[in-house]
This record gives sequence, C-alpha cells and structure tokens, in this order.
Amino acid sequence: MSESAKPDLAALRAQLDRVDADLVSLAARRQEIVSTIGQLKQGVGRQVRDFRRERQVLDHVRRRAVETGLDPELAEELLKRLIDASLARQEQERGQRTGRGRGQRALVIGGAGRLGGWLADFLDNQGFNVLLADPALADDREQGRFSDWRHAPHAVDLTVVACPIAVSAGIIEALSDRGQEGLVLEVASVKSGLIDTLRKAATNGLRICAAHPMFGPDTRLLAGRNVLLMDVGCRDAVEAARALFDDTMAELHEIDIDRHDRLMALVLGMSHALNIAFFAALAESGLPAAELNAAASTTFARQLSIARNVAAENPALYFEIQSLNHHGQWSRQLLADAVSSLSRAVDESRPDAFITAMTKGRKYLEELG
Repeated sequence: MSESAKPDLAALRAQLDRVDADLVSLAARRQEIVSTIGQLKQGVGRQVRDFRRERQVLDHVRRRAVETGLDPELAEELLKRLIDASLARQEQERGQRTGRGRGQRALVIGGAGRLGGWLADFLDNQGFNVLLADPALADDREQGRFSDWRHAPHAVDLTVVACPIAVSAGIIEALSDRGQEGLVLEVASVKSGLIDTLRKAATNGLRICAAHPMFGPDTRLLAGRNVLLMDVGCRDAVEAARALFDDTMAELHEIDIDRHDRLMALVLGMSHALNIAFFAALAESGLPAAELNAAASTTFARQLSIARNVAAENPALYFEIQSLNHHGQWSRQLLADAVSSLSRAVDESRPDAFITAMTKGRKYLEELG
C-alpha cells in the first residue's frame, strides 16, 4: 500500500467517533424497546426480571462475539451493563405507572441525608407528594421543606425516620406522643437502643415498622438488593412497608428485631472494621498508594476497591454503627482473634494451623454455593 493510500490517524479517529455515536444510538434504541416490553409485562402481570431470557441473550451475544472475532467476555460484560440499565429503567417506570403513592403525602425526616434523599426520590417516583424535614434545610413550607420536623404536618400517609441513630429514639417517642398518622418506617442501621422505644410506640397505637435497606444511596437497581423488615408489634405496618417495594425487584426478608444487631455486627461492623484496618495499615506502611496499586494482584486490587469505597463514607455514621451496636465488641474481638491466630500460625511455622483455618473457612462458605 502506498503512503498516500494509508488511512491517516485523523480519519481513523473520525471513523471511531461515528462507531461510538452509533453504539450510543443503539443503546438508546434498546432502552426504548425495553420500556415497551416493560409496559407489556406489567399489563399481563409478569415480573420485570426473566433470568432464563437473560441467559439466552448473553449466550447469543457470546456466540455472535466469537463469530465476529470479539472477546466473548467483553461482549457479555457490555450486555450485562445494558441489561442492568434496562432493568433499572423498567423498575422505575413500573413504579411510576403503578402510582402507588398517588394522592398520598410522605414525610421524610432526615430527608437531606444521603439515605433520606434516596428514600425521598424512591417515594416521589411512586407518586407520593414528598415533604422533607432536616436541620440542613431552610424552611419553605410551600415547597414542603422544614428545618424542624415538628413543624411538618402530622396528617400524612407515610413518615420515614432516616436520621442519625442517636436521635431516632427521641423522634419516634415524639411521633408516638403526637399521634402521627399513617405508616411510620424507621430505617436505622443499628436497633440496639431503639427496640424498647419501637415496641412501646406500637403498643401506644403508632403504626410503625422497623426496616433496614441493605444498600447504599447510590443504588439504582434493586434487583438482588436486600431490605430487612422487622415486626415491632404492628403486623399491619409490616405488610404496608412490604407493599412499598412491590413494584421493585428487591429481596425482602423479615427477621426478628432482637437478632438484627447480632447479624449487623458481622455484616456491617466486622466488614467495615476489616476495611478500615486495611487502609489504616496501608497508610502507616510508608509506601505510596500509587506504587502499591501499580504492583497490585487481582485480590489486592479488589480489596483496595472496596476499601476506597469504605474510606469515602461518613466517618461519624460508621462510628455510630460500631459504637451503638451492643454486639460490636464481640464481632471486633472475633476479627482480632482471627488475625492473632493467623499471625501465630505463620510466626511459629505451623502450616497445619494455617491450612486448618483456610479449610474451615472454605467449608463454612460452601453453603453459599
């Protein structure tokens, strides 16, 4: 090929730009088709997610990738991202079409916080007229914004308490005393100091349910995400809380509230402590983070990614999760004992103890499949 016939860099980049634009247009068209499919599914009472169909789509894409010389893993990963986006869109649009909250008012106490903001958007999508109360907000009653929740109407259909754990008990007591109308949903990450207050409020007639959404406020798709519900003495409130998630793909699990914090001591407390200890140790190592990242193994890179997410969270909230959970010391001691045992096995040249620890853990985790 002569020099003049060779495509130049600018021309190749222009071609690439056109391909990228076509990809975006095709993705947008795919979303339009997804919306139509979602309407049809809802019209005949079918669930949003169809795992068999997803597998068929992914298998087809992998075969097509092989035929065209594209890495099938890349093709599948691309389609998985598009499928997740499609499911999120169907989930949101289903809630909008159902309009479960249409004509109803919801008050989110702590609505300027990250979780409170997520819940406010979630309820708004269902058609609720959402009022927000938070000390961080300027009073604007016409817009439904209150710096003091006590100035908000108590004649609402749903009240969500999404406040710092330390102040939630006082708010629940006050809601009970003033006879708050409608469903009250409490969503604290730790229940240790709230259980008696919650049960007393239910006994006094407050229609209240304890809940714990087990996902962060950046979550868009609820498929595979867990929401814990706890009966504190008002069965009707639990069913009403469950109904709020009927049009989503969230996994709802009802648990005994007395067991909640023991579970959370491991699920939240230990996992947070492990990652905080990990990045605190790295910070004390004297080695630059960039240098470690450049030399990262697959396992280290994954752990580093999780640790970065934890490090970006609210330290005050994470301290509350550690300090207010009555089972927190137990979980941290389990972690400390495991690290100490591992160190002794290595320092004392006892491979049998090291292998036993790994084997025991493997057997424990086998039930996950």
